Amino acid sequence: MIGTGLNRNIIFNCSTRRYSFAELPQTEPSADTEETHSNMAARPPRFVFFVVFCITIGGLLFGYDTGVISGALVVIKDEWDLNSTQQEFIVGGTTLGAIVGGLFSGYFADRWGRRTITFLSSVVFILGALIMAFSKHYSVLIGGRVVVGLAVGAASMVVPIYIGELAPKEFRGRLVTLNVLAITGGQLIAYLVSWGLADVHDGWRWMFAISAFPAAIQLCCLPWLPESPRVLIQRGQDERAHTILQRIYGNKVPESTVDDELESMRRSMRTETAASYRDLLRTVNFKPLIVACMLQLMQQFSGFNTAMYYSATILKMAGFSSTKSATQFSIAIAATNMLMTIVAISIIDRFGRRKLLLISFTGMIIGLALLGIAFIFIVGLVKITKDTCGEYIKCGACALDDRCNWSPGSMVCAPKSSTLYTDLTDNCEPVNGRDKAGTWLALASLIFYVALYAVGLGNVPWLVQSEIFAQGIRSRAGSIATATNWVSNFIVSVTFLTMTLHITASGTFWLYAGILLLGLVFVFFMVPETKGLKLEDVQKLFAGTGLPYRRRAVSRKNSQSSSVVGSRSTSGEITNTQLLRGSQE
Repeated sequence: MIGTGLNRNIIFNCSTRRYSFAELPQTEPSADTEETHSNMAARPPRFVFFVVFCITIGGLLFGYDTGVISGALVVIKDEWDLNSTQQEFIVGGTTLGAIVGGLFSGYFADRWGRRTITFLSSVVFILGALIMAFSKHYSVLIGGRVVVGLAVGAASMVVPIYIGELAPKEFRGRLVTLNVLAITGGQLIAYLVSWGLADVHDGWRWMFAISAFPAAIQLCCLPWLPESPRVLIQRGQDERAHTILQRIYGNKVPESTVDDELESMRRSMRTETAASYRDLLRTVNFKPLIVACMLQLMQQFSGFNTAMYYSATILKMAGFSSTKSATQFSIAIAATNMLMTIVAISIIDRFGRRKLLLISFTGMIIGLALLGIAFIFIVGLVKITKDTCGEYIKCGACALDDRCNWSPGSMVCAPKSSTLYTDLTDNCEPVNGRDKAGTWLALASLIFYVALYAVGLGNVPWLVQSEIFAQGIRSRAGSIATATNWVSNFIVSVTFLTMTLHITASGTFWLYAGILLLGLVFVFFMVPETKGLKLEDVQKLFAGTGLPYRRRAVSRKNSQSSSVVGSRSTSGEITNTQLLRGSQE
């Protein structure tokens, strides 16, 4: 970790390397400073955990409302006789609302504060849940999905920023990633609920209604939630900001440390001039905006949310014969996502954001490639655009065509309205070793793909987005990055089933793998490491004309090779820029 004090006390202590500042006069750490970092290294105060728990309920609702549609859609599709386009727009309704919610919540988060946006999103979550639960028509259900989407978009933007601004820098990575754990937990709960209510009359209505309860719990927690100290400083409420910082750092931390943190925030805000969307075009702001938007774009164009939305459908395509068995394996996939997110939380502040992204991208590419191969065994490289049902020779391909069903007894594909066969079904039971191998390869590769997503790409974009922007534009820039996430999510969710029809299921997964390969190159050259830095220091990584990654790499190299990192400024202090860049001597 990196700890810096303004009283010329510097601690730079990593698990694998130690850097000495002994050559610099008056830089020996005091006993109070050592005790402070020893205490902070153990765990943050209970107050921080309470605040993060209350805030991340928004993440849980985000995960539940995006995940529950997977199980509900399988039932609604049959009950309302929906075609693939109608199914895609039920899924895409939430995404459409999230685009609007994510885009405008940044502006209002600056005007009204993070706490107020959290309150409004809870109210909208409840309203959307009730509309969906009592919907009698397709259009009303779409409307309810859009309303919930507004809350999902607002929560997905404000929660990471809210936690990032409240969290001590030593724990910021883990605490912000807890929001992703809440999202994956919400998705797992959604699958469990879907499985439990799959055979219940009007069970899908209860699936939607249940999401109102966590939102009500969050409303009850809000009176005890503090506003972000940085927002309070912007409003001139320094005393309240100091009180909140003291509670965040705990009683074991000297008050001088809190004073230094408060002064660092003030000094950073005094130098900031960006106050509008137009200021995002300045180079120092535009670079991190490109990084944040590209990471969010890659998160969606990886196809992961498609795998979550349509996991039950994908597994039925893969040969798991019933809706309930497909939903059961969807639970295994969601559990994998949650467990690997826990792994990410435990290592993200040690391994760093950049390294986890590189590992995640590489593993997901391999997983998607294997998933495409599995579907060759199951469906074949066939476009689902045949003139007649009889032209399909595999059950998987037949089941993808809305007009057709499969006859297991006769091993033929026939129109749903056909009276020649009495055993027509859209479920595909593996009948030979090749089909069974493809079925289990599909499940294994899907789980591997989800695991690698959860380790890096599932959480790092949200964390990086909360770190790399200056205070004055953090909400506005975050809203644009969040909207980018949801726009690309919408594109993927409403095109997935259509693409499987026209470029085959295997071709769709391989297309996602190709996009991830481009993303891997982008991460390698453009994404710097931000672990252990104050929010006010992270923006310095994007100053100048060089690549952010190269500047950070040079900084680390110089820090390792030089016994003296940085030099004293004219006032006798080591400047942040010198600390980040390292000595060039």
